[in-house]
Amino acid sequence: MTEEPKCKAKYQAPPTEEVVVVNPNGTLANVFVYVKSGLPATYKAPAPAGSVTLDQDGCRYHPHALGIMVGQNLEIKNSDGILHNIKAKGTKNRPFNISQPTTMTSTRTFTAPEVMVPLECNVHGWMHAWLGVLAHPFYSVSGSNGGFSIKGLPPGTYTIEAWHEKYGTQTATVTVTGSETKAQDFTFAAK
Repeated sequence: MTEEPKCKAKYQAPPTEEVVVVNPNGTLANVFVYVKSGLPATYKAPAPAGSVTLDQDGCRYHPHALGIMVGQNLEIKNSDGILHNIKAKGTKNRPFNISQPTTMTSTRTFTAPEVMVPLECNVHGWMHAWLGVLAHPFYSVSGSNGGFSIKGLPPGTYTIEAWHEKYGTQTATVTVTGSETKAQDFTFAAK
């Protein structure tokens, strides 16, 4: 960060790109939670008209973990005004490598479900983010309170998966019979 005075100036103390973000209440942030299976084979969800934004600000990606639907636009924003190079290392989606030399926004879409697509900046090796691409809207990312919410699931029995970049995955089976709210906790053990 000392090599990038424009980014360094945005912080009072040098930031770290933490892989494990434990919230003050002892919960875990940046866990991608999604419906892995259980949707009817006939279920089709059109891509939302709105975009998802990934912002490069202070030489860090915001958010660190995010989700998007197949066909939905990903707006990759450079708020720093310095050179960033975004590399998406998908295996089911075509990889890309975009140079953004100044304040600008680039748009990309994904054609296939993939959990997770690693994103990195080739110029700043500490910058990493993770993108979950799904064919449906039933996903969430745990936030600063460790919570997540998946809304609008039709009645059925589902496999829900929680993914974390360091701790791997956990699954749970959840049955939804109507419009009730169900709670599902995941506990990741430190390695």
